[in-house]
Amino acid sequence: MNRSTLLASVAITPFLLAPTLAQQVISLDEIVVSGSLSPVSKGRTGATVEILEDEDMATTDASAIERLTRLPGVNATANGGLGAGSTVQIRGLPARYVIVRLNGIDMNDPSGTQSSFNFGTLTSAGIDRIEVLKGSQSALYGSEAIGGVIDITTFRPTVEGFSGRVGTELGSFGTASGVLSLGYLDDRAEVTLTYGRVATKGFSSNAGNTEADGFHQTTLTFTGRYALTDSFTMGAAVNYRDGVSDIDRSATNPEGNIFAQERAARVFGELVTGAVTHTFAYSNFDIERLDPTGFVKRFDGKRDRLSYLGSASLGSAYTLNFGVDRTTESFSSDSDAATEKTVSTQAELLFQPMASLDLSAALRYDDNSTFGGTMTGRFAGVWRPREDLAFRAVVGTGFRAPSLFERFSAYGDPALKPEQSRSFELGVEKGFGARAQVKATLFYTEIDDLIDFDGGAVACGSGFGCYNQVPGTTKSRGIELSGNYALSDATEVYGSYTFTDAKTDGVRLARTPRHDLVLGAQSDFSERLSGSLEVSYIADVVPSIFAPANNLVGDYVLVGAGLTYDVTDTAQAYLRIENMFDEKYETAGGFNTPRRSVFAGLRADF
Repeated sequence: MNRSTLLASVAITPFLLAPTLAQQVISLDEIVVSGSLSPVSKGRTGATVEILEDEDMATTDASAIERLTRLPGVNATANGGLGAGSTVQIRGLPARYVIVRLNGIDMNDPSGTQSSFNFGTLTSAGIDRIEVLKGSQSALYGSEAIGGVIDITTFRPTVEGFSGRVGTELGSFGTASGVLSLGYLDDRAEVTLTYGRVATKGFSSNAGNTEADGFHQTTLTFTGRYALTDSFTMGAAVNYRDGVSDIDRSATNPEGNIFAQERAARVFGELVTGAVTHTFAYSNFDIERLDPTGFVKRFDGKRDRLSYLGSASLGSAYTLNFGVDRTTESFSSDSDAATEKTVSTQAELLFQPMASLDLSAALRYDDNSTFGGTMTGRFAGVWRPREDLAFRAVVGTGFRAPSLFERFSAYGDPALKPEQSRSFELGVEKGFGARAQVKATLFYTEIDDLIDFDGGAVACGSGFGCYNQVPGTTKSRGIELSGNYALSDATEVYGSYTFTDAKTDGVRLARTPRHDLVLGAQSDFSERLSGSLEVSYIADVVPSIFAPANNLVGDYVLVGAGLTYDVTDTAQAYLRIENMFDEKYETAGGFNTPRRSVFAGLRADF
């Protein structure tokens, strides 16, 4: 989906998200929850955090991946349409280096080959906010956070009493979706419930045949919290997904289905004692995937986490965060099974030596029951010499523990050690009054002790090779640029460009665009009618070595457009066109992407 998803993003978020994207460049008072162990304002974190947040975008994107790929440094690949296997890369680093959290729960699949997250089945139902934290973040989040963290939260009420949101959409490929979110808020309680349903006949995932591959899924989320006293609050979150995806096993064998069910829950208690806030939490994630006609038919993954996090205010200039957690992960398939435990301790100091300077330092130690201990750290700072100018710098280390499949499957090696990373970045943000903002970030990450499949390895005894610690160093470096300019009170233009040079010992990483350019405009034609147009250009992409010779991975240009009409102050009708000029391209060699398509929908708040 790559930038088809990006076009779907601004065309899909009909015109209200284009200005939202631009205005996120310098929003210094906005609170972020992923950049530190305790929430901080965006202006006081040195980390690079991109935010997508708008009440309308929760009901107008077909999938979450479509809004993520509009951000600088973020791209995606898909093995077909909605419901197909899809992954997100951050700054050129593959999905195995990215943690995905939903309502505070780690959603990476412990039963997957490399413990990543499938964005292809994550619809937009109820999603209200996404934070993308870039760079090595293991000092905060542990394993897998080498490339960054994607933190997703669902609908939350913002006004007292009962409120809600509803939306429905029809469009190309026989697609129909609907979502209903309900919420209640008062001075002690907050409760939300979101139900979403999507069904599509789809199109052929495999470029070698024409049989459509459909997808249908039900999504349910619940969040709640209640202040039992002025100092003690309890809460819970539940995430549930149940879906079926049609798949193509090959061009000559288009028959197959994947049945997937995810269940996740988190309960917590928050106690305030003087200047210290204590949070105790337990979370559970359980995923089951069934492939009745596959070579391996069943995959089960589980994760249980028990954690404590303390946050102490040490005067106006210092905050100390400290915590410990115990995580148990397990996976099983037809013939393989394994379990491991990790105990982690961490601390972070946030301090402000002067009004214009904020610094943070974090350390974390992860002790794994299989391969032992790993220490990681991060130091970040932001300096604001003027109200409209900010300089940011971050240096951090990270690690990726070998997945359970890489160690304990029929192709695994229990002796594998973690991959290790170092990342650096330097950024500047500048505002020009109320009319324009610009942002630039230089980034660099390198990863050693690489883990990959080695056809010559014999440790697992498969006869076909094993996962192995392979020689080489992966390096990803580049620059992210973004900005916007208000031509008038009614019209705004915006754009972003990312240059990424990602290689392992001089060999380019597959599926990573070297050049990624987005240009767009949005305008209010009247008090009720708005429109937008966006063009994206992807260039210099290397296909995977497994891509067929006639693959279409490479340069392409996509154009998207749409209209939004305010039926009332709280209800909108919209129309969007994706891939307007019917560009034929692939982000994964041999797998189709959507051609020209049209969608129309209604959404309303109440």
